[in-house]
Amino acid sequence: MTMQNIKDAKNNVSLSRRRFLVGTVSSTLLMAFAPLASAANIGQSPQETLKNKLFSPTVWFEINPQGDVNINIAKAEMGQHIGTALARVVADELGADWSKVSITHVDTDPKWGYMVTGGSWSVFQTFKPLSQAGAAGRIALIEAAAKILNCPAEQCRVENGAVIYQEQSLSFGEIVTQGTFNRVFTPKEIDALPLKPASKRTLVGKPSLALDIPDKTNGSAVYGIDVELEGMVYARPIVPPTRYGTKVTNVDDSAAKKVKGYLGYHILQDPSENIQGWVSVEADTYYGAIKAGDALKVSYQAGKTAKVSEQDIIKEGERLVADENEGGLFINDGDFSAASAKADKSINAVYRTHTALHFALEPVNATVEEKNGLWHVYTGNQWQSLTLPAIAKALQVSDENVVMHQQYLGGGFGRRLFGDYAIPAVLTAKAIGKPVKMVFTREDDSRFDQPRSPSVVSFQALFDQKNKFTGMQHALAAGWPTLSMAPGFMPESLDKKIRVDMFSTSGADHWYSMENHRVRVANNSLAQQTMLPGWLRSVGQGWIVWGLESFIDEIAHQSKMDPIDFRLSMLDGLGKQAGKAPESVGGAKRLAHVLTRLKEKTANVKLGKNEAIGVAISSGQERTMPAWMACAAQVHVEPSSGKITVKKLTMIADAGVIIHPDGALAQVQGSMLWGTSLALHEQSPIENGQVSNLNLNTYTPLRMNDVPELDIEFVESEEFPVGLGEPGVVSIAPAIANAIFQITGVRVRDLPIKSAALVST
Repeated sequence: MTMQNIKDAKNNVSLSRRRFLVGTVSSTLLMAFAPLASAANIGQSPQETLKNKLFSPTVWFEINPQGDVNINIAKAEMGQHIGTALARVVADELGADWSKVSITHVDTDPKWGYMVTGGSWSVFQTFKPLSQAGAAGRIALIEAAAKILNCPAEQCRVENGAVIYQEQSLSFGEIVTQGTFNRVFTPKEIDALPLKPASKRTLVGKPSLALDIPDKTNGSAVYGIDVELEGMVYARPIVPPTRYGTKVTNVDDSAAKKVKGYLGYHILQDPSENIQGWVSVEADTYYGAIKAGDALKVSYQAGKTAKVSEQDIIKEGERLVADENEGGLFINDGDFSAASAKADKSINAVYRTHTALHFALEPVNATVEEKNGLWHVYTGNQWQSLTLPAIAKALQVSDENVVMHQQYLGGGFGRRLFGDYAIPAVLTAKAIGKPVKMVFTREDDSRFDQPRSPSVVSFQALFDQKNKFTGMQHALAAGWPTLSMAPGFMPESLDKKIRVDMFSTSGADHWYSMENHRVRVANNSLAQQTMLPGWLRSVGQGWIVWGLESFIDEIAHQSKMDPIDFRLSMLDGLGKQAGKAPESVGGAKRLAHVLTRLKEKTANVKLGKNEAIGVAISSGQERTMPAWMACAAQVHVEPSSGKITVKKLTMIADAGVIIHPDGALAQVQGSMLWGTSLALHEQSPIENGQVSNLNLNTYTPLRMNDVPELDIEFVESEEFPVGLGEPGVVSIAPAIANAIFQITGVRVRDLPIKSAALVST
């Protein structure tokens, strides 16, 4: 299955088989996309279909008699203000008064369709249907108002929450109260809807406050960790010594019984097999559960990875990239073998990254209760359509018997995509027959994280007798999140040998034109068995482009070319690098544009002693969802100690239409700092089968006193909007490393970068 097939299956981009319904239900105007036909709604009017909820929309909004517009959001809010961005798209096309717009984050009722928030997809996937929904609503309101005013609909316009005809106007509330709505837009009509040109937009791309900020500042916002249920008990999980294969052999709770409020423990059996060897401790307070967990003595038969180390995983990765029989072909442009036979010389390099954690501010948690056979799960989650079936399997009930109530996320970064942390909570609630709130301590959270796997990538570049670059071979190995959590998303490799985790390989399918380019990908099975490899903000791109953009600098150096000019020479936009509508119009030429602007912006920077500027580019989550970005890192290296100081980061970004400028700026700022932190600080090496740095005393992300100056510039564009949640992470590490090489002559090939390796010898 290709990524495009996946997106079409979710009905987020393609609406070719959906109608748009407009009808009044209980004095409120409802609007929703619905299937073209189904046994349940054939022959029923839009009003009847909406009233009986016989539909499965991807977007649904409503206008009440007061003219308030509420837009339902089926995406997770984790600080990116996604509800505001999506609401602005609808409200702009609708012509709404922004002061009367609100949002609701919905639960997992099947009517909302496929639910996932990740991959920087949210705006990209929903911009078109949301725009069409707003336009359809505007037309329906105009038609109803024209009947009330007894005037031609084509002479009416919508402004700021009202339909206007000459000197007359009707507010949305008046139209809803007085009008009649029973309208169907066919797929053909949806495609033909007149959408506003950029020059007519009043909300998209304009400054405004995010709708969720007031609740977050006054304390009324509810995160998963805030949920309280009547009669609930608190639980703490005891995380076993290995992710897989551990069995509990004995539990001694004699010391735990001395803890005030201790209620007991349960050895959890999980039919879904996501948690193995787990014990849950219960108490009447959170503090009691923590203390009782510390006092409980659990004996185990540990799984087979109990002695695996970080170096073991890295060593296996090195073996995989060195053995051409391992893995499968991902890219095979030109004829690398023939080019290799003709080459006069070659250069080789191996790049590595180490285990990194998510460390979201809010530790993972879930609160659960069962009512009349229906399981209610209150938590913050990014991929409900993946998580809910796993919860149901663990409970041994059908999916229809589980409802996930979406809460704000105190940080996601990919960790809350697959919400396996809800499984021990539901199993505990099932075991004791009471509502349960399970909160992981920071250490529990770290041990149960889905880390970014250690990775190894190797490169070989070919040159002819004139020292001209003629081709590149690239092999990469790591643990693959999608293999364990969503294998149905994995297409076959070109040679049909394996199925490929696109989220762990897409960065290798870059936008440089290379006459001969071969990429081989392999899953590191030892990493896969030791941990549950996770999606971490920037996904595979983060570690793949680290090596790629560093090695491109190596090729430029070998070619005796300026690193920017060398990149520009390969960003010609020819062939497959031309891009395609709607998401990648312009292709590599848009990368060339941002890189050229970066060159101009940094050309006259005055550098101090032991300072340099390194550059790198990145192109978004994948070829089918690019964001064109170029980064310059101004770095200082102290010769005596090797201390690295990132003084300034400059980023030029082209993400098409910017829906919510303040949110876009915050996304890029946060991603650049995240990239800096991963480049210089973050790792938790595997020791004895588990991550070793469990709290912020030893896991040390970027601190405030090390934050560099940020200079971010967005290219003005009317092209299709693409995501900005992750792409800004990707180019930071190689830009820093490329600057370090210019200062020291040392090629850094391991993340995080260690200052000691840079001391002059």
